[in-house]
Amino acid sequence: MSLAIFDLDNTLLGGDSDARWGEFLVENGLVDGDHYAAENQRYYEEYKAGTLDIYEFLNFSLKPLSEHDLKELYAWREQFMEAKIREIVLPKALELVDSHRKAGRELLIITATNRFITEPIAALYGIKHLLATDPEMIDGRYTGRVAGTPCFQQGKVTRLNNWLQEHQHNLQESWFYSDSHNDLPLLREVTHPVAVDADPQLTATAQQQGWPIISLR
Repeated sequence: MSLAIFDLDNTLLGGDSDARWGEFLVENGLVDGDHYAAENQRYYEEYKAGTLDIYEFLNFSLKPLSEHDLKELYAWREQFMEAKIREIVLPKALELVDSHRKAGRELLIITATNRFITEPIAALYGIKHLLATDPEMIDGRYTGRVAGTPCFQQGKVTRLNNWLQEHQHNLQESWFYSDSHNDLPLLREVTHPVAVDADPQLTATAQQQGWPIISLR
């Protein structure tokens, strides 16, 4: 079975779920507002520039998960989905996913954003397979640390290769849709790389390589 892989933030979504989670925490007084907002924005700019230290960012972004119990976190996540995510779900993205589903392809979201945030978003798109950065959990509480390899840059290739082995899949006749030059390592691995509302660096590479460039906006 062929495989259709989708980045999430700014690809299937018309925005960044990780950055929006930070905004949600600030707006609801769940973190130190001014400092957290400034750091959240700084890390987002570093991500776009390709200079993000993923472990430094994860120490920052996963810390709030460790400070609250799961019941509170899940309640806030439901509010977050309604307040921050549903408005950036792209109808054309839903159509694209559905076209691959109707073609009988296996569907997979692969995202650097952590699983706590992205699991209900993948469900919203009807995609059961999700590779995301995994927050560590011990005895029913998040620790604030990452478990395993972050799903970022070359880490996406590592995580996908492990998943392919586990599920007895391969990348023959595979698609990958992404907006970000951070995903170039994986885009170069698939049969059909597609740039979606891409940043300037990815747009330039796609043009050089003759990859399709599309918009879901």
